[in-house]
Amino acid sequence: MNAYDVVQRAQSANIRLVRFLYCDNGGIIRAKTTHAAKLATRMREGIGQTLAMQAFTGVETLAQVEGMGPVGEFRLVPDPETFVMLPYVPNCASMMCDMMRTQRIAWEACPRTFLKRMVGRLAEQGMRAEAAVEHEFYLARGEMGKYVPADRSLCYSTIGLDEQAEVIDAILTALEAQGISIELYHSELGPGQQELSIHHSPVLRAADHVCLVRETTRGVALAFDLFVSFAPKPFLDQAGSGAHIHISLWGTAENTRKNLFYDASERGVLSQLGKYFIGGVLGHIRGLVAITCGSPNSYRRLLPHFWSSAYAAYGYDNREGAIRVPSVFWGREADSINLELKCADHSGNPYLALGALIAAGLDGIENHIDAGEAQDIDPGNYSDQERERRGIRRLPTTLDEALDELERDTVLKEALGPLLATSYIAVKRDECAFFKEKSPEEEALQHFYKY
Repeated sequence: MNAYDVVQRAQSANIRLVRFLYCDNGGIIRAKTTHAAKLATRMREGIGQTLAMQAFTGVETLAQVEGMGPVGEFRLVPDPETFVMLPYVPNCASMMCDMMRTQRIAWEACPRTFLKRMVGRLAEQGMRAEAAVEHEFYLARGEMGKYVPADRSLCYSTIGLDEQAEVIDAILTALEAQGISIELYHSELGPGQQELSIHHSPVLRAADHVCLVRETTRGVALAFDLFVSFAPKPFLDQAGSGAHIHISLWGTAENTRKNLFYDASERGVLSQLGKYFIGGVLGHIRGLVAITCGSPNSYRRLLPHFWSSAYAAYGYDNREGAIRVPSVFWGREADSINLELKCADHSGNPYLALGALIAAGLDGIENHIDAGEAQDIDPGNYSDQERERRGIRRLPTTLDEALDELERDTVLKEALGPLLATSYIAVKRDECAFFKEKSPEEEALQHFYKY
């Protein structure tokens, strides 16, 4: 779809406002809107935004980043291919945006542009990535200034399906109207907790879909007087919520569609290239989680024996490892082999998370990094000595610790580039400092509404 097509669709649907959406370094989805009468102009010129917004934190403070102050601006330039009409908002549509300098070049601090660069690096090696995310979230009600789960359903219980059937059907209808294909849905472990799995897509579109799922789910739920939280640990005494990333690499040779993670002769049909990808991810994972688990609240979820992954290990259908190699599906083994990164949640910017995951995996492929031995038990059940012998390290237990690791990781920092790496770390350091003086309960409450 091009700009002309977008304007025609907007006119025929009587659209009044179009949201220019982006996800910032704090993992917050933000927007400016244009009236439809100016849509053609705004698509060509973009919408101005202060450079400081990429130093804006999830706690509404401004991190100190050189060049991101009151002087200067970038432009939000929409991708016409992402145009969707929003069925839960009257006469409104949206598009995902790239951040462009006023000189009409991509801004180095743009997360979406970063992911595009990683897509380009894959293409140089004859590869492309597809991804999908498992979205876990809570439905809640507001009572006396607090959030409480919308039901008391048990894990996979049909009671939960029945109690939330109306709102979930409305959410699915709205997502399907925006061209997002649904794979699975069920009630999850916590009371009022849900899980929604989306069909895999090219990796850039997969990141766009993460934002649309968050936007749509929250927007639809409001019509039912419900709040939605994608926060990692919105209720301290209940299960956490992840955004598990499923990724696969494919060849780009003309007239072929080959899953490069597939090898029928190997255990779990996982190819050597797939094992090298795992090796790269595990080699960088302690810094990577600073991006995929991007909030102080994230590290209340990443605990041993909670099925959320707490150790730098992988295994075949091992849900306690940071990376799970899922079982393939009967009759489509070559198409369905993928890797699941479990240490990821919705407080991480999806463009940064997927881009950094690719950068780490590519390092493994390019340098033939050994993934080590697959673990067939919960790594938390080994003794400290046994884990050390096997080279299994605990993931960082705080965001500050993860940021320390990211600052030492030259591969990830070089992939991000100086400005994006500097601004991201500065934003996250400010968020860490803000919550140091807050109680766990205050931290959970503030994260609930942000995500």
